[in-house]
Amino acid sequence: MEKVRVSKLMSEQGLCSRREADAYIERGWVFVDGVAITELGSRIFPDQKITLSKAAQATQLARVTILLNKPVGYVSAQPEDGYRPAVSLISAESRFPGDKSPLRFSHAHLKGLAPAGRLDIDSQGLLVMTQDGRIAKMLIGEDSAIEKEYLVRVTGVLSEKNLALLKHGLSLDGEALKPAKISWQNEDQLRFVLRQGKKRQIRRMCELVGLNVVGLKRVRIGSVLLGDLPEGQWRYLRPDERF
Repeated sequence: MEKVRVSKLMSEQGLCSRREADAYIERGWVFVDGVAITELGSRIFPDQKITLSKAAQATQLARVTILLNKPVGYVSAQPEDGYRPAVSLISAESRFPGDKSPLRFSHAHLKGLAPAGRLDIDSQGLLVMTQDGRIAKMLIGEDSAIEKEYLVRVTGVLSEKNLALLKHGLSLDGEALKPAKISWQNEDQLRFVLRQGKKRQIRRMCELVGLNVVGLKRVRIGSVLLGDLPEGQWRYLRPDERF
């Protein structure tokens, strides 16, 4: 059995992200079989037990995750071509009045807040923004199998053969896509449920079968729903909610 970096194991075990692991190690907050590890790059056997100090656990509990109903015209991450980033929508004034979280909004909640997955500038709906590397890894890590559900308005004609291709049989960027759940919601709207998130994936999938997307809205990530969250408003992920 080969030794593995402690930070890599911590990420794989869902304890935190690799970057967070390094910060915790530097602070002496990581223990392996009860012994503090303080040297970056330390390697251990995969079957050794890793635990975090109470200080590290408290730091994680203080991190927030925010659910935003992103409007069209905002970019998920860095501003581009004069468009504003979605994080600029998050303020005390734009908080959903129906938010049931006991948390009081603080500007500290914006520090290190990053989108866990993209939502294109011309798409709207549920965008998760988090300070917690564990949640980011769960939603966008290479092995993530979290479902994302979209309502997609289209124009064009879709045959049964092409509907079957949309579900499973298309490739993007030289790679076969994972199976998807796709069904008609009404005469001009499709429901997509995906377990991956290639750039502009739904729009490109539709183009391959002769459809044009005229509206795209994400309504669910895992078991967390957009629900009645108004466009342009946000709320905190509650302690009882799990993706």
